[in-house]
Amino acid sequence: MRTSLIALAVVAALGLRARTAHAEEVLIIVNPSVEATDLTRSQISAIYLLKTTVWPDGQRIVPVNREATSGTRAEFTADVLREDNATLATYWNEMHFKGRMPPLIQESDQAVLAFIQKVPGSIGYIRASTAHPDVKVLGRVP
Repeated sequence: MRTSLIALAVVAALGLRARTAHAEEVLIIVNPSVEATDLTRSQISAIYLLKTTVWPDGQRIVPVNREATSGTRAEFTADVLREDNATLATYWNEMHFKGRMPPLIQESDQAVLAFIQKVPGSIGYIRASTAHPDVKVLGRVP
């Protein structure tokens, strides 16, 4: 009985932790060279689906994604792009045949942050708990 209660407590704690992690905000960050001051979800979606490829000042947009297995990417894809990974993979296969390449991939929030800090015109997303010096925050996804 005691083992069952401990197991139940562990499962409950893990469930609470998962809900808390899921609820963490995702920040949309850009290189400081980007003149924009905010972005709507539809504008971010257009950027990540390569429907918008330049900033209003004419600078090329360089979008960065997390890896396909990232929970942050799954949330971003669902909340901003309104798609799931499988549908998005199909979209990118179609775009590949049109000569369009998907956003670049980085393996961690820290890697996304480092890329955004260094590459003019770049845009990415990270968890709000990740320190984010030397970048601009243009949006938040709950």
